[in-house]
Amino acid sequence: MSQDTVADALNKMMNAQRAGKTEVVINRFSKTLTSVLAIAKLRGYVADYKIDGKKLTIKLGGINGCQAIKPRYTVQVPEIEKYVKRYLPAKHLGIIIISTSQGLMTHTTAIEKNIGGSLIAYMF
Repeated sequence: MSQDTVADALNKMMNAQRAGKTEVVINRFSKTLTSVLAIAKLRGYVADYKIDGKKLTIKLGGINGCQAIKPRYTVQVPEIEKYVKRYLPAKHLGIIIISTSQGLMTHTTAIEKNIGGSLIAYMF
């Protein structure tokens, strides 16, 4: 297990999805991971998640692929489109989650607010 809780959780989610499971239990999590899951829940990639003491239970939704972006590139607004082309299969399919000075948000929200930041993960 690595030090990156977001990458570990997203890998577990993809492994469970490929195995045909609908639920994942994660023992190590962070506030950043719960913020990523909140965005994923809004978009329908995660059906629900629940924190129960020291365990995080995630119910998978309509997710086809997700992965943490390593290294975490720092991007400005004009560069975001380059990474959308690199990581997402089509222009309007999926999201890239960016950590900005105003919190985590999707790439479309960051472009609308004209804010750059650090790339965290992508989902489609």
